[in-house]
Amino acid sequence: MSSVKNDKIKKAVQSSAKAAKAAKSNAQKFIASVKEDVAAVRDRDPAARSDAEVLLLYSGVHALIAHRIAHGLYKKEKYLPARAISQFAKMVTGIEIHPGAKIGKGLVIDHGSGVVIGETAEIGDNCTIYQGVTLGGTGKDVGKRHPTLGNNVMVGAGAKVLGPFYIGDNSKVAANAVVLKEIPENCTAVGIPAKVVRKEGVKVEGELDQIHVPDPVAQEIRRLEEKITALEAELENKADKKKK
Repeated sequence: MSSVKNDKIKKAVQSSAKAAKAAKSNAQKFIASVKEDVAAVRDRDPAARSDAEVLLLYSGVHALIAHRIAHGLYKKEKYLPARAISQFAKMVTGIEIHPGAKIGKGLVIDHGSGVVIGETAEIGDNCTIYQGVTLGGTGKDVGKRHPTLGNNVMVGAGAKVLGPFYIGDNSKVAANAVVLKEIPENCTAVGIPAKVVRKEGVKVEGELDQIHVPDPVAQEIRRLEEKITALEAELENKADKKKK
């Protein structure tokens, strides 16, 4: 009996040791992810003056910290506490991230008020999202309903990306664009609905910028103006020939 009892005690001690080791490992990963979030903000936000300022005062970082906790609970199928944490974070930060969303490292949510990220949304590494962005669904899809962002994607203020499609690496979505279909890598998308402007397959260089992108609507208007001018000139030439 004592031998059986000792075995039970030994197993309990081993189980406790494993649990403690796992908890320590999870804590280390969590701290590392928070450091990455802070470093990303320092790298991309010229207004960030110190790590302490970013950690204590940036709502985007607070929303990500809350999401990492909620996402951990969500993966364990503890849906109610996961949603409770995400809703509390929404009230505090103005940023709504469903606990089911998958977010890579180095995401910067700049200002962040009004940002909504849906349950099946996926975000790659080193992405930047500005205020008022929605990564949402169309209401017609089931299962995978929300977009997937590749790495180094920028989504400008007020943009809406709706549907279960992919935004390629290094692509940009301009402010207030409404994206309803896939965007290839190294492209920009502007307008309502958004149109893709290719960069001849060349990677977009320089800092991510939500406003200095080509406007296909303005370009089309310019082409029409040029065509009208050419037609007017042609009509004038024909009129002159008839007079002669």
